[in-house]
Amino acid sequence: MKLALISALAGSAAAFAPASTGARSSALNAFTVDSIPGALPPVGLFDPLGFAEKADEMTLKRYREAELTHGRVSMLAVVGFLVGEAVESKTVLFNGEISGPAISQLAQVNPLLWVALGAGIAKAESIRAEIGWVEPKDVPFDKPGQLRDAYIPGDIGFDPLGLKPEDPEELDIMITKELQNGRLAMLAAAGFLAQELVDGKGIIEHFSS
Repeated sequence: MKLALISALAGSAAAFAPASTGARSSALNAFTVDSIPGALPPVGLFDPLGFAEKADEMTLKRYREAELTHGRVSMLAVVGFLVGEAVESKTVLFNGEISGPAISQLAQVNPLLWVALGAGIAKAESIRAEIGWVEPKDVPFDKPGQLRDAYIPGDIGFDPLGLKPEDPEELDIMITKELQNGRLAMLAAAGFLAQELVDGKGIIEHFSS
């Protein structure tokens, strides 16, 4: 469990460091199996089922967009698990009424929060769709969900801290770092969920017992 916590903290480190905001990087000029960021030695591009080999450039971009999005959500989820359980009833936000493992906390909040949460997610997703996706009316019926040609997966223009490097090579490195942190966070979040479902205890609670 300690290893899982360490992994989760590492995975959440880049949650607010978007890697691909700005100019198109050198590695993304040709979005192919050979040039796609995130392939590191000795494994290279980890694709045991051969999805990437069967995909064209546009399909690869959709795969990468999905991976980045899931990775970012997972990094936020890992932070949410740990923060939610650490503050638990100590916060005045919910009058100290929220307790227990993170998987049960959302069901305890006021239903109005669900409305606000849903509205926030819908707004964020609509902005992402407007930036990255071709309007449905301009897409052939047999090619739904088509990304814009100039769109770089994950590049939604969110860089409030100005972390994006100007140098293309440094940008490629940062893109890979975000991918690796996102992948680790997906594993950590899945581990947290499984652990809490098994014994009903919070992740932090395991260190005090």
